[in-house]
Amino acid sequence: MTTTETITQIADAVFEARNSLKQIKPLRETFRVDSIETAQKVQDYNTNRWIKQGRHMVGRKIGLTSKAVQEQFGVNEPDFGILWADYAFEDRATVSMRRLMQPRMEAEVAFVMDRAIDNPDATLPELISAIAYALPAIEIVDTAIENWNIKLFDTIADNASAGGYVLGTSPRKVTDVDLKLGGVVMSRNALPVSLGVGAACLGHPFNATLWLARKMASLGRPVGAGDIVLSGALSPMTPAAAGDVYSVEIQGFVPLQVAFAC
Repeated sequence: MTTTETITQIADAVFEARNSLKQIKPLRETFRVDSIETAQKVQDYNTNRWIKQGRHMVGRKIGLTSKAVQEQFGVNEPDFGILWADYAFEDRATVSMRRLMQPRMEAEVAFVMDRAIDNPDATLPELISAIAYALPAIEIVDTAIENWNIKLFDTIADNASAGGYVLGTSPRKVTDVDLKLGGVVMSRNALPVSLGVGAACLGHPFNATLWLARKMASLGRPVGAGDIVLSGALSPMTPAAAGDVYSVEIQGFVPLQVAFAC
């Protein structure tokens, strides 16, 4: 069994890597552990530490929403991480690479919650009725682990490899857009680099979000009113570098964009 001291040591390594923006070797190798339970305790430890230091949590992100990726990691459900207010970027913002380590981009649908879901057995209709609206989003995925050499333990412990995110400015009622069959085009410097569809996210972004709502309710930390939920990738992620301009077009929404500079 992993000791409290080991959990603290792992959490310290992630915390320092994130604060210094210096990549570290895979946690699973350095600390010889691979327990999902331990990885979640590490994430929780740092979440509480950042909150005590004044960071503001604005929602959650869902990862591992592709069945192919789940099979790659040997799991049968997604994972989750925290969204922080200080890594929220506006549509058409220019983001300094000095705030990131090795970012990759994902096109996603974000949901903004109208009310909390505290029932671990919540139904899909209950989820849908609790969503205020949907937005197009770009997730900036970023890992503290060198060269993206991650396994399941590493990504969970490192806040599900969360970096930052960009929200669009075209809110839509979830009944007004086809979130399952709507197509997605992500372009880098005006050239398409990643194509997808809503169904790529566990069959429907609602499925991933319902999983999260139930999971967080069961842990006693329910998704709350006003929370932002990044529901998971709709197309393959691609790397970003200084000078890149990324745009995302999701059917039914106004396109959004983010640029990167040194």
